[in-house]
Amino acid sequence: MEADSGGPGAPRVSALELRAFRNLELAALELADGVTLLAGPNGAGKTNVLEGLYMSLAGRSPRTRSEREAIAFGAPAGRCEAVVTDGEERHLFRCAIVRAEGRFHQVDSRPAGPADAELRPAICVFMPDRLALIKGPPAARRSHLDRFAAALWPARAEIRRRYARALSQRNALLARAAGQAPPSLEAWDRELAEAGVELIALRAATVDLLIPRFAQAASELGLSESAELDYRPRSSAREAEELVAELAERRGSDLGRGYSGHGPHLDELGFALGGRLARRYASQGQQRLSLLSLLFAERAVLTERRGRPPLMLLDDVTSELDTERRGHLGARLTADGGQSLITSTDSSDLPANVARTEIEVRDGALLGPGARA
Repeated sequence: MEADSGGPGAPRVSALELRAFRNLELAALELADGVTLLAGPNGAGKTNVLEGLYMSLAGRSPRTRSEREAIAFGAPAGRCEAVVTDGEERHLFRCAIVRAEGRFHQVDSRPAGPADAELRPAICVFMPDRLALIKGPPAARRSHLDRFAAALWPARAEIRRRYARALSQRNALLARAAGQAPPSLEAWDRELAEAGVELIALRAATVDLLIPRFAQAASELGLSESAELDYRPRSSAREAEELVAELAERRGSDLGRGYSGHGPHLDELGFALGGRLARRYASQGQQRLSLLSLLFAERAVLTERRGRPPLMLLDDVTSELDTERRGHLGARLTADGGQSLITSTDSSDLPANVARTEIEVRDGALLGPGARA
């Protein structure tokens, strides 16, 4: 798992420019509020536009961990830039990927930092590969939950980083311990426990906000069975001392395996339909609607907290939805305003009563209102 439109505290993306980015040699687009539909044949570059917009704002790809893949074939570097406006304020977000040097993320020509998330809209992304959030391993769900919690409460994003650092140090000690507890292990138990109980509480508070919105979104998108979201922490500790005690009880097994086998790094976020786990028993279409329900639940929470809907990036979202569910999707996108970019091979996939700006994407070129090459 940001905001927009023309008042203080409501940043919006007003322009996007991509250079040597995948199959887009040069693509530029001015973005309005509301729905922008990117239509064109498979392979034309529609998904690349969404990826470039996301990368410019967030500094990482939603599709791959190897960002060099995004550089156009034969080019030494690729670049994506987004202009974000908020009232009279204007900020330039830029992500450059250099084949020989790696990735650089900047805001207004300086290195981007965690505080810059406040300057841009929040982002909700749907891509077919992200169905791993529903049917994949728990690590992807934990990571997604933590990113959304950081978007809700940026000042608390450091909790996850503190826990990760403590876990890394504790695991390093355990790996070198050769079955004997080193003297410094107790200190790292304390560090891990203090950050761990804060992380558990942050996740629980985040999921509590999402649960009713998830059920409502699932119902409105046409999931016939009751949809449930469930946070299942590995530890029941509410105080650091309790988690320290749990770690002490398991110290022998941790020394034997050489890593930490207990703590919030093993928590689970569960999705269920009609009381059955969605990752095991739901159809592909139901899993797709479950992911959409999660994104719309996040959208509702962010809208309430920030006063403006997040930027929605929806790739190939209509391909497995019937006409009725496409109508539900369109209604939810337009209900609260904000900005949404949707890709489709056929513009008629989006109901005719959904107001939109249509951009044709063909052979790496953008054609339509506000597009230029």
